[in-house]
Amino acid sequence: MNYARFITATSAARKPSPIRLLTEILNKAPKSVISLAAGSPNPNMFPFKTAAITIERGKTIQFDEEMMKRALQYSQSAGIPELLSWLKEFQVKLHNPPTIHYPASQGQMEICVTSGSQEGLCKVFEMIINRGDNILLNEPVYSGTLEALRPLGCNIINVSSDEYGIIPDSLKEILSKWKPEDSKDHKKNTPKFLYTVPNGNNPTGNSFTSNRKKEIYELAQKYDFLIIEDDPYYFLQFNKPWAPTFLSMDVDGRVIRADSFSKVLSSGLRIGFITGPKPLIERIVLHTQVSTLHTSTFTQLLVSQLLHQWGEEGFLAHVEKVTDFYRNQKEALLAAADKWLSGLAEWHVPTAGMFVWFKIKGIQDVKKLIDEKAIKKEILMVPGNAFYIDSSAPSPYFRASFSFATPEQMDVAFQRLAELIKESL
Repeated sequence: MNYARFITATSAARKPSPIRLLTEILNKAPKSVISLAAGSPNPNMFPFKTAAITIERGKTIQFDEEMMKRALQYSQSAGIPELLSWLKEFQVKLHNPPTIHYPASQGQMEICVTSGSQEGLCKVFEMIINRGDNILLNEPVYSGTLEALRPLGCNIINVSSDEYGIIPDSLKEILSKWKPEDSKDHKKNTPKFLYTVPNGNNPTGNSFTSNRKKEIYELAQKYDFLIIEDDPYYFLQFNKPWAPTFLSMDVDGRVIRADSFSKVLSSGLRIGFITGPKPLIERIVLHTQVSTLHTSTFTQLLVSQLLHQWGEEGFLAHVEKVTDFYRNQKEALLAAADKWLSGLAEWHVPTAGMFVWFKIKGIQDVKKLIDEKAIKKEILMVPGNAFYIDSSAPSPYFRASFSFATPEQMDVAFQRLAELIKESL
C-alpha cells in the first residue's frame, strides 16, 4: 500500500511535538529522574483528592491520592498504555486482523484512543481529504458524518443500498468510470475511500451481509481505495453469530475502523478508539498532539480499570445484557408501530443499533409533519432529509429511536403520530 497518496499535504507536514514527546518519556521514566522539562502542573495543587466509583457488577473502583494525581495529569496522546494493550488484545480476539504481524510500513495494525469515535473520524477525514477529492458513502447516512465532510469540500458520491447494506453492483457501476490503474494517477481523481456503518446503520438500522463485505473489499483492492468502517453499533447486534468485519478481512492494510464505548459503557465519558494501518494511525496521533493533546486521563483510567477487572468475558457479558435491553426496546417500538402505523407507513426490522427507519405512505415530504406538527403534539423524531447529501430534497422518511422512551411512551407517541398522518393525507 502506498499510504503517501492518501495523506493530505497538511497531514504529511505534521511533525511530532517535542513537548508531547517529553510527556511520553516522563511517563516511562523512573521516579529518580529530576524533571525540569515538562510544563505539567503540580498535582498537589489539584483540589480533587480521591474518588470511589461503584460498579453494577464488580468491585468499587478506587482512585487513591496517587492514582488521582495521575488521573488528573497529562498523559500520552495515543492513549494510556494499559488501556491500549487491553484494546489491542481485544481487537485481535474479536477480529483477528491479518495485518497484526505485518511490518509497520506495510500496514501493521495499530490503535489509538480518541475522545469518542466521532473525534477520531473527524481526524481521519482531515488526514485524507483534499478539496475536490471523490469519496464514497451510502445514504441515508449519519448527519454528523455529513456535517464533518461538507466543509472539507469533497465530492460525496452516493452508493445505492438496501436493507442488506451497500449493493455491490451499484458500487461497480460507479467505479466503472475509472480504470483500476487510474488510482496511480492523482489527476484521475479516483475515490479515496468508502465510508460506511456496517452494523445497525444510523438511521436505517440495516446491516451488511458477509458476502457483500467480501465483494466490496475486493473492489477496494481492485480500485485501491480505503474503507472507513464506522462501527459504533457493533456491540448492539441482535443476531448471532456477529458478522465478520472489514477489519477481519483486511489483508492489505486498507481498513480504518472506528469503535466506540458510548453505546455500552457511557456516552459522556467520550472514549472511542481507531484501529488501522500504523502509518495512518501515526498521523492521527500527531494531529491529537496539537489539538486535544489526549483523551481525558481520568476517563481512560476509569474505563481501563473496569475492563481489566471484568476481563474480556466480563465485558462481553455486559454487552449481552445491554443488547438484551435494546432488543426488548426494539420489540416494543415495533409492536407500537404494528398497532398504530400499519397501512400508514412501512419499515424494516433493524438488525442492530437503536433506530427504526419509517417511510410514511402518501406524503412526499414529512419534514413539516415531523418538525412542526409532531412537536406541537409533544413527540420528537428526526425527519429523513437530515440524513441525505441534499438535505433540501423532499423525503417521506423519518427516524425513530427506541433507546430511551418506555414502551408506554412509544405507544402514545405512535398513536399521536397516526392521528397526524391521517389528518395530513
